[in-house]
This record gives sequence, C-alpha cells and structure tokens, in this order.
Amino acid sequence: MSDYQHEVEELERKSATAARLFDVRRIIGGLFVVYGVIVTIAGITASDADLKKAQDININLWTGLGMLILGVLFLLWMKLRPAEAPAVEETGATDGPAD
Repeated sequence: MSDYQHEVEELERKSATAARLFDVRRIIGGLFVVYGVIVTIAGITASDADLKKAQDININLWTGLGMLILGVLFLLWMKLRPAEAPAVEETGATDGPAD
C-alpha cells in the first residue's frame, strides 16, 4: 500500500474514534446518571417535613430513580448501537471541469 492509503486509513480511524467520543447519547446518559444519583440520595435522606410538603410522596426518590433509568437506557443504547463515522464519498479522478 502507498503512504497515501495509510494516511487515509489513519484519518478514517481517527474520524470513527471522534464520532464515538462525541456521541450525544454518552453526554446525556452520563448527566442523567450523575444527577439521578444525586436526586435519589436526596430522596433517601428526605425528612418527614419534606415529605409532608409533597403530600407524603417522596418526589425526589421517584424522580431520581426515573433519571437513573433514563440515563442507563441512553448508555445502553449507545453500547448496543455505536455511532459510525460518516461514509467518505469517493470523487472522480478528473482534474479538469466535467463536460
């Protein structure tokens, strides 16, 4: 193989890595998991006065668990269907204008 082909393969590999690295599902899933843990802990440690304000519903606990589930689903989706780098379009080898 020529050096040009090696460079193209290297750039394609870097493009695929960048596509996986900056996948929006990873960012959204990670944030939902982190905030879900924080809100779930707030729900577990809620006092009786906090529960009374919310009509005896531990809204922090339920919201935190929902956020955790959503975050895990995003991360699972990312794991099962990884992002692919966009296909490189091949151009013709003509140097001049097309007729």
